[in-house]
Formats: sequence, C-alpha cells, structure tokens
Amino acid sequence: MRVHAIQTGTVAIKERQRQGVGHGLRRTLNTLFDRTWTEPLPIYTWVIEHPEGILVIDTGETARATEPGYFPWWHPYYKLGVREWVRPEEEIGPQLRALGIAPADVRWLVMTHLHTDHAGGLHHFPNTEILVSRVEYQNATGRGRQLRGYLPQHWPAWFKPTLIDFAPQPRGPFPASHTLTAAADIHLVPTPGHTLGHLSVIVQDQQNTLFFAGDTSYTQQLMLSQKIDGVSESETLARQTLQRILQYTQTTPTIYLPTHDPESAQRLAARIESVEKR
Repeated sequence: MRVHAIQTGTVAIKERQRQGVGHGLRRTLNTLFDRTWTEPLPIYTWVIEHPEGILVIDTGETARATEPGYFPWWHPYYKLGVREWVRPEEEIGPQLRALGIAPADVRWLVMTHLHTDHAGGLHHFPNTEILVSRVEYQNATGRGRQLRGYLPQHWPAWFKPTLIDFAPQPRGPFPASHTLTAAADIHLVPTPGHTLGHLSVIVQDQQNTLFFAGDTSYTQQLMLSQKIDGVSESETLARQTLQRILQYTQTTPTIYLPTHDPESAQRLAARIESVEKR
C-alpha cells in the first residue's frame, strides 16, 4: 500500500480551541475570546493506494473559503475563531492529479466528519462512493446545523453519501466498527466528541497500524496527554474517545495521524509510532 499526505492549505485557530479551558458555555467563550492564535496549521487529507481501490480520507478545504461571503456573517466562530489560506491549486483535485490519480479513479471517499475544512473539496468527487456516519450526516443536515459548524449550503447538489451504521463488532477498545475492505485491513470506528458522528479510519499496513484521526485531537501530544479541544460538541464523549485511542496505541503499534498536527506527515513518512510522553 502506498499512502500519501496531501495538504490543502492552512488554518489558524485559537490556542484554547486546540486545548480547551473550562467547561460548557465558559469553554466556548474562552475559545472565542482567546487572543492567542496558533501558527498556521496544515489541513491534511490522506490518499491510500490499496489493492482493492484508491481510498481518500477527507477532502480538505476549498479555495472558496477565502472569498467574502463564504462563511455565515452572523456566526461568531467564523468572525472570531478561524483564519484560512487555500489557493485553487492546493485543493485536493489538482493535487491528486499531480500524483497521477484522477478523482474519478477514487473508489471510496471516507469523511471523518463534515466541517468545511474536511468537506470543502467534495465537489471534486461526483463519481466516488462517499461514506459518512449516519449520526454525522443527520447532525450536519438537521436543525441547528450551521450553529454546530456545518455548511451544507456549499455541498454539491448531487451529494448523497453512503451512511454508515456501525456494527457491534469491537476493534480493540472501540465497541463497534465497520470493515471497509474484503481483505479486512481497513476499518472505520466511531470516535465521537469533536462532532457527535465523528469517525476515524484504521489501516493495517504491514507492521504498522495507521490511525487517521480527523479532529479527535489537534496533535499527537494532546491525545497522549488526554487534553480535549475547546469546541467539541460533547466533552464527555471526546474524553471517552481519547481514552480509547490511547488504550489502542498502548496495545497496538500505531502511527497516529490527526488532520491538523504539523508533525503528522513526517510521522507517516518515517513510520514513527505513537509513544506516550506524559
């Protein structure tokens, strides 16, 4: 299997989004009114050339996100909490073609969740099976969707994903899973917290396990330290998810790959396993 990290631009957030302070509404306000920004962080997507077909995990952001009017003017988070930089050539479509892969050649697109920095490039994949957890899709299309950070008004009109209901088949500490490949070497597991329907992708690659974590944490060290972010929909579920991930990495040689960790691509290239550093 060949695995590629593709960076679709950068994003800056508040430090208290990366590691939350307080609880409930206070946690949200601490994030919004924090005066300290992170450095520009990568927006990674992942491409796996599997014998059964090409798998892409998340689509990254669209260059349209830098245009006036893309984000709801009334939403405080987009006014106070995020800055993005994406050029058209940084979108996933052109970058796939640079690897010699046409978007139409992609068999599966798995979405960890549907926030715009993960779903902004959906329009590049009209002919691909797109998998989303049922809980995630319902939350992203239901009442209050924009308040929760979803922008379905920017999704392609043809977007009708395959909805995943996880089977009660444990995978390590995860009580449910969905097996994607006939070889049973790629599995989806529910990792709620950041969003209620968030999922992660586990790929068994030779001697290592690759754990594509989406936004379960913003860095590996925050996972190892069990520090949840400042915008998770459920602090309780986010903490439970981080506990399960840590337990998994302690029992399985794992390369942990969050979307916005500046060191994720280097860990993948060097196949550096997660090691508890607390």
